[in-house]
Amino acid sequence: MALVEGVYRLTSMWPKAEIYGLTSQARRAAVSIPANLAEGVGRGSPAEMARFTRIALGSAYELHTLLALSERLALAEAAATSPLLTQLEQLNRRLSRFIQYQESRR
Repeated sequence: MALVEGVYRLTSMWPKAEIYGLTSQARRAAVSIPANLAEGVGRGSPAEMARFTRIALGSAYELHTLLALSERLALAEAAATSPLLTQLEQLNRRLSRFIQYQESRR
């Protein structure tokens, strides 16, 4: 959830011309991470939890790409995206381990 808040803060500074482009896409990818984790928990089985965690992991990789792209397009400076990218890298490792754990419970 903290990552989502950080993405919203960062993207609020992007040009209004990007509101329906990169801003919207980055926000959707960020929100998708905790939303898919919550849905997986709600499904109640290790297989479903692993499946929805994989979807969340895909959204995390998508967000990583979008943040890197925002730097390349000069929408954000590395100093602004670096903490978010660090959070994403840690989250990706945790999600990958959680998928392995859920798959071992099958």
